[in-house]
Amino acid sequence: MKKNIVTLMGVLSGLLSAGTAHAAQPEPWQMTFQPAASAIMEQIIWFERYTLWFIVPITLFVMVLLAWVMFRYRASANPVPSKTSHNTAVEIIWTVGPVVVLLFLAIPSFQLLTAQYSPEDPKLTIKATGYQWYWGYEYQAGEAPVSFDSVMLKETDRAATGKEDKKAYPRLLAVDNEMVVPVNTTVRLLVTGADVIHSFSMPAFGVKMDAVAGRSNETWFKADKEGMYYGQCSQICGKDHAFMPIAIHVVSQDKYDAWFTAAGKDLPGAYKTLAAAIDADKNVSVAGN
Repeated sequence: MKKNIVTLMGVLSGLLSAGTAHAAQPEPWQMTFQPAASAIMEQIIWFERYTLWFIVPITLFVMVLLAWVMFRYRASANPVPSKTSHNTAVEIIWTVGPVVVLLFLAIPSFQLLTAQYSPEDPKLTIKATGYQWYWGYEYQAGEAPVSFDSVMLKETDRAATGKEDKKAYPRLLAVDNEMVVPVNTTVRLLVTGADVIHSFSMPAFGVKMDAVAGRSNETWFKADKEGMYYGQCSQICGKDHAFMPIAIHVVSQDKYDAWFTAAGKDLPGAYKTLAAAIDADKNVSVAGN
């Protein structure tokens, strides 16, 4: 009996891990950040929670103060208004208090900015070009460079591409060709535009960079969890701005190497091989091996 329970728990654990392979994506009525998949995003989430310890009390204090002033000094209760011109103690408090609060906010924010602009030596460089209304990727590595366009997946193409699972490939976010990168690898991202201004945004990585025609903006990320991650163009760029998703598939180094080698000759075949390898790993996990 105990052995059966252990086996069942292993199977359920495998099923849960397979079901969450899509990693991070927007959720209906979401009010928080997507789960962090990089050290930078973890710092951003920490800083957001840290600032709330200042924002919430200050907001409540101001609301209470306004309500008290409106009630205590209303015309009916205070027909003869005070002619006080200043109060030294109050002026010192409302000058020193905000300065102290700003210092508590500035120091960790500078630390976060320093971390964002201090990447490790990149192992991979990818150029992302924004078009109306899709993304083009160019891998600047290897003797045979890999480049392709990434267009939002049409519902009629799901069966042909093997992307019928809407949990892993959600509507209006899934694409025909995802950017594929290895896990725990610093990726330099060169972002530019071909027409109007776009913006490359990947919330789970803490990445957002404008894509401006004639200019190459540089950013970076280092994903520490495997899975599929989704973002979108975050700069209004025309009538199909809402249909310009970004999908990044983070895989192990050996799977990335196999995909990159095959992608230069047969891009669709490379994606099919990658999907088959990931499915095989899921099946092994479910089997409890």
